[in-house]
Amino acid sequence: MRKIILSALLLCSANAVLAGEAARVVFVAGQTVLDGKPAELGRVVNEGDEISTQGDGYVYLKTVDNGFLILRPNSRARITAYHIDKANPSNTRVKLELLNGVARSISGEAVKEARQNFRFNTPVAAIGVRGTDFTVFTDQETSRVAVISGGIVVSGFTGACGPEGTGPCEGKSSRELFASQVGQLLQVRKGQSAPQILPSSGISPDVAAPPRNDEPIGKSTSGSMPLPFNVADVSLDPLKNLGLLARFQQFSSQQAQQPAVVTPPVAVTPTPTQEVVPETSKIVWGRWQPIVDQSAAIDLAKMMNEKNTLNALNSYFAVLRTQGTFTMPATGNVGFGLKNAEAYILDEPTNKFSVASYQNGKLQVDFAKSSFNTSFDVVSQKNERFSFQSVGEIDKNGKMVGGNQFIAPTNVSVSGALGDNGNSAAYIFQGRVDDRRVTTGVTYWTR
Repeated sequence: MRKIILSALLLCSANAVLAGEAARVVFVAGQTVLDGKPAELGRVVNEGDEISTQGDGYVYLKTVDNGFLILRPNSRARITAYHIDKANPSNTRVKLELLNGVARSISGEAVKEARQNFRFNTPVAAIGVRGTDFTVFTDQETSRVAVISGGIVVSGFTGACGPEGTGPCEGKSSRELFASQVGQLLQVRKGQSAPQILPSSGISPDVAAPPRNDEPIGKSTSGSMPLPFNVADVSLDPLKNLGLLARFQQFSSQQAQQPAVVTPPVAVTPTPTQEVVPETSKIVWGRWQPIVDQSAAIDLAKMMNEKNTLNALNSYFAVLRTQGTFTMPATGNVGFGLKNAEAYILDEPTNKFSVASYQNGKLQVDFAKSSFNTSFDVVSQKNERFSFQSVGEIDKNGKMVGGNQFIAPTNVSVSGALGDNGNSAAYIFQGRVDDRRVTTGVTYWTR
């Protein structure tokens, strides 16, 4: 009987600990403090815990529902509540607080099911979500919020909207912002009820505290501010390229809708054997900026002016597809053979690249499920071997997007495209080697 009672007490105790678990540390760099102690990889973050970073500190927290809370340097946050009820989402309660600095919040699965019960507070504003990925800067007087994907609703703390509440504050004074509003953010000042929509240039959270190269890549959406292509806008950080890609997608769409210049037709008598066969869209890939002692291999500005479709981009590599038709195969699970690849390792403190080798590359595409998986090794000049893998999705236009690199089994960011009606592929990769190094490169494959 004593054993039964003891077992029951232990079980209750274990459940109580589990109920308070909100997240775990999946990456930490520099000086960071969690609940009064140095943050360590794998450490549990419970409801009520406070997290802070110093001038060199970054910490990534993966929530229990596969969301993320990321703190950048000189920031302080608290997970006030993270109660998840999968059986009854209406009972889910999530409340986060950014006390100062810059943070990024990526909604987890449970939050997406109970958006009405999510609240992200700053000292001056309440933020609710529409199923979202957003960044926030705040001090005690001003908060600024930018959206990477989805949408947010923001209100200042006045009237019926107070910091003690749960869920979004929605009313006459609240304002919404969506990722399609490229180049804009919401700003709230202390005592101001209605946020202002402002251009994000020069004042975005990314300017106050830039993201690391290994932050999870968000999903871009079509923008509403088409701009000419400017290669100087591109950054090594893939996140900073999302707005650029979105603007070009919109720009290309609007260009396609422009009325064509009509010239008088020339009468041609067709022959019985005359037939126009549309050309299939092909992959164009390569290095568009010099790296180490390697010069640029493709002229990206020229490629864009020729109306090729840009599918993946970082500050050194690009994957495009030429104009033409593309038909995604409906069935088949196909292994692709590696034809060419480049890999480099960047030492972040010195900002120096070294050439690496890409080995044991595998790419499997399941056309029926519109998915892919890939794995490979990157080998340094010192013969250090680092293994990477990614599982991702392919849309109907052949664009490849890998999963979040901090959610197993994926541990590297991958983005690219299929070409030649599914007979070729190319992707850019970027992943963390260790605390001070990242790897990046590009690959090309055929069936």
